[in-house]
Amino acid sequence: MSDNNLRLVLLSCCAPCSAGAIRQLAQGAIENVSDFIVLFFNPNIFPESEYLKRMKEQIKYCEETGVKYAVLEYDHDAWRTAIQGFETEPERGARCSLCFEYRFRRAVKFAQQNGYNAIASVLGVSRHKSQTQVDVAAEKNCDNIQYLKIKWDENLRVQINRESDFYRQNYCGCEFSIRKL
Repeated sequence: MSDNNLRLVLLSCCAPCSAGAIRQLAQGAIENVSDFIVLFFNPNIFPESEYLKRMKEQIKYCEETGVKYAVLEYDHDAWRTAIQGFETEPERGARCSLCFEYRFRRAVKFAQQNGYNAIASVLGVSRHKSQTQVDVAAEKNCDNIQYLKIKWDENLRVQINRESDFYRQNYCGCEFSIRKL
């Protein structure tokens, strides 16, 4: 496919982080993207009750904005196996890299199975995450799916969040780095 016909999977962690990106994509503000879907794949979120709150909020926002979305399996045990041995790593440490890699590998599989040829994410939007770390994990694991490093409009994200009634979590989601904001 040519670059002017990108079908994009947007890997999302939660509605507050993805809202601006979703709006930009829905309004056609990202060049060469002809179609997109929001992918919620977050087996790192713990406990499951927290995962369900974030998932429901993501679905609600996607439905309100009229965009496609997909929710993949919640297999926290498989995620724990993927990061095993790195549980005590600090935020932005090796555990986070392994987590991002795990999630990108699954997003690639989803993209390949569903006819998408590009992936972007909002996993690095939070002040608690490293965009560079996310980019490295994506580039390492995106195989024949194009990874788009998109600089999302932070002002738009903040504006949408101020205007919304989103459920806002008080930690990144990982049971090993529960941090009060």
